Amino acid sequence: MKPHTTIETRLPACVARSSPGAPGALFSKSIYLTFFLILFTMAAQSEATNEDSIGSISFPTSATGDAQEHFLRGVGILHSFGWKQARQEFQAAQKIDPGFAMAYWGESLCYNHPLIPEWDRKTPQQVLNKLGGSLEQRLAMAPTAREKGFIHAVDQLFFGDDNTMARRTAYMLAMRDMHAEYPKDDEIAAIYALSLLMSADRGSSGHQARVKAGAIAMQLLARNPDHPGAAHYTIHAFDDPVHAPLALPAALVFADIAAAVSHARHMPAHIFIQHGMWDRVSASNQSAYDAAVALYEPGDSVGDMVHALDWGQYGDLQRGDYARAEQWITRMESIVDKAAGQARAVATLPLVRSRYILETRAWKTTHIDENSTAPELLAAGISATQLEDLKTARRAEKLLAFALEKALSDKQDSYYRNNKALKIMHDEVAGLIAIEEGQINAGLTLLSEAVETAESMRAPNGAPNPIKPPHELYGEALASANRPEDALKMFEKSLLRTPNRTWSLLGAARANVALGNPSQASKHYSRLVELWRGDDLPGLNEAKNYIAARDAPGTP
Repeated sequence: MKPHTTIETRLPACVARSSPGAPGALFSKSIYLTFFLILFTMAAQSEATNEDSIGSISFPTSATGDAQEHFLRGVGILHSFGWKQARQEFQAAQKIDPGFAMAYWGESLCYNHPLIPEWDRKTPQQVLNKLGGSLEQRLAMAPTAREKGFIHAVDQLFFGDDNTMARRTAYMLAMRDMHAEYPKDDEIAAIYALSLLMSADRGSSGHQARVKAGAIAMQLLARNPDHPGAAHYTIHAFDDPVHAPLALPAALVFADIAAAVSHARHMPAHIFIQHGMWDRVSASNQSAYDAAVALYEPGDSVGDMVHALDWGQYGDLQRGDYARAEQWITRMESIVDKAAGQARAVATLPLVRSRYILETRAWKTTHIDENSTAPELLAAGISATQLEDLKTARRAEKLLAFALEKALSDKQDSYYRNNKALKIMHDEVAGLIAIEEGQINAGLTLLSEAVETAESMRAPNGAPNPIKPPHELYGEALASANRPEDALKMFEKSLLRTPNRTWSLLGAARANVALGNPSQASKHYSRLVELWRGDDLPGLNEAKNYIAARDAPGTP
């Protein structure tokens, strides 16, 4: 009988207790005090959600009247990344007061998501050039030193160096100078916090920048619990397994602060995922999706719909609602039909289909070629090894190797390359193929290398990328190789990185059973039963039966 790594119904899980992020010791006592102040302040607030709410800010400018009112609403929405809505407000302010410099400043920030690769540099330049054809002319339109500071900073962001991160760093330095000059100005503080997140690299200095941004945002949230940027940037700053507890108070209220903005309804899911709070992940993204659909007009970006759909499906898969998870795919198909080829929609459809295959373990192989996406190749490769279709598995591995080679030669800013995720996916498929071919040690080595690559990346945030977490897969392979102790370490680490993942909980329970740890096995089985909303998870009856047997009279 040839060896076979089954990822079906008999896999283990657990974890070596290494922190997936930088140590919490970097936080000062003042930050923790701020955390508790926010928690108690927000707990005292019990107002009903206002569907039109965008939060409250104080941002005085040289403008007055309706132009200033539109500007304030635009900035409030901008803090929640409601690009279209904010753009409309800033344009309305410009129409009322064509010389209002800050209205052009605001609109220029509405064409790019600041925390992902730059979409559009040209349009912000055009917006600012409407105010003045040179920096000197634009500065002349800003009547106060403070407003000149904002205009100067945004000029650093969109003009100059071709390298996106270099410009974002220059922008951050300009906002740092403004924050030093106006230390009591909450809007400057909020925008400086965001600029720190925008310019943070992947290394230790980037971690420190995110911690600093989070500290500034938390302190602002303590002063103004209704500030949309304070809640939003707190969530982004602490979106990793180690620091996520600091952002939970902000996550619990942000959707209510800015209920008018789809992205604000989605953002709490970042922290809910870090806590494995699957019902909340599902509900947050359903709400965000509904808001995005209500705002949509033909020709609009479908980004907010797609993002909520992507993460909502992941939450529903983890809670065992496979019917809803499949419904998200149907919705995605409809979005692609009306999105006129928008890249994000086109890329997300194969992603949600592939994730569904891997999470439900309804193994299937489909046609794959050079145009297949990485998630499609991963799902096909893993499915093929489970179906003992090595021809398809090897093709998936070769196509992933080709995609990795292409990514490594890409001229895109290295900060934004996806080569590490691609390497993990390649090693996952290659490792399972080797095991299937009887080369068990070689296969386990490849899966171990996938784990090492993952640990060299930023700690997990959001739905996993790759869609099959390597610690979990390695644990499953170790369990199939009859190494439950090693498997348990991997599953425990998987649960530290991605709390309450269904398959890691089940694997951890089984590994503990194999090792003769009934109390630990019962803990993981109980957690699985508590979280699961469906009835078709392989192992659910196993979990219930184990718990019942443990609770039976006379059981030690």
